[in-house]
Amino acid sequence: MPGPRRFPAPQSGLVVPRFGGVATFMRLPLFDDPAELDIALVGVPWDGGTTNRPGARHGPRQMRDMSTLMRRVHHVSGIAPYTLARIGDLGDAPVNPASIDDSLARIEAFFARLHRAGTVPLAAGGDHLVTLPILRAIARRRKLGVVHFDAHSDTWDTYFGGHKYTHGTPFRRAIEEGLIDPRRLVQIGIRGSLYSRNDMTWAHDQGIRVITIEEYFALGVERVIAEARRVVGDGPTYVSFDVDGLDPVFAPGTGTPEIGGYSSHEAQRMIRGLRGLDLVGGDVVEVSPPFDTSGGTALTGVTLMWELMCQLAERVAARRRPARRKPRRR
Repeated sequence: MPGPRRFPAPQSGLVVPRFGGVATFMRLPLFDDPAELDIALVGVPWDGGTTNRPGARHGPRQMRDMSTLMRRVHHVSGIAPYTLARIGDLGDAPVNPASIDDSLARIEAFFARLHRAGTVPLAAGGDHLVTLPILRAIARRRKLGVVHFDAHSDTWDTYFGGHKYTHGTPFRRAIEEGLIDPRRLVQIGIRGSLYSRNDMTWAHDQGIRVITIEEYFALGVERVIAEARRVVGDGPTYVSFDVDGLDPVFAPGTGTPEIGGYSSHEAQRMIRGLRGLDLVGGDVVEVSPPFDTSGGTALTGVTLMWELMCQLAERVAARRRPARRKPRRR
């Protein structure tokens, strides 16, 4: 009989101290071939879509460094992701800091390679525009549902005289390109001042379920989770977490902070509440180390990445199990 599955495991902090060794996501081995992995942790060090405070291109490197604080077993769910799935660091997607169009093409091609290998992506940005090429790579043949945590809807049309590709437009472009089913898109935590009264009209007209921060606090975490699950249903679902959805007390190192957000613990609870959904990938974006050199925002971001990774690992393991045959009636 074959022996137990052997999956990549993080370097133990009991063997090499967590401040030692080469920094990789979760202290996992570094891989070149996505076919060797069930879940690929990927950096996307690019912020060419930023319209205000830059710096998210440095997010993946600092998030890798802070990820050395993650251990092996989830303290609430008991999920041990490295026993459920082959998980590793696949390095960074190639980018071009001098060209938006070329970067979008490079990022899409990188994630398309993962998708062809059957590997689930979990990315660390970078600004929020990086979500668009990831969706282009994994959602060409089927529209996805999306759980989107953010202070901003990111469904604006253009900036500065017609520019369609910024970190404020990825979900509009994804809907226009047929990558997302807008009626299976839920946005949680939307807030902040507007440019005009009509800023959210397009999103509402598409059928997007927009949960403003005021509604979030009126409903409470559990009811928001229930609503998110209702919206995305049983279909394939992507999770995108912009750290500016958090109150800047918890994540000051981001490009477009908005006060009055949810806490890091509430964010953890919401991600845990997605357990059992048909999750096919995710990202954590907009960590900008220049605005939080302490690394606190990066630690928050990569901890949310860990939370997502646990959910993805359990889902990968569930897909691997053969379906039980129904007993024949006699």
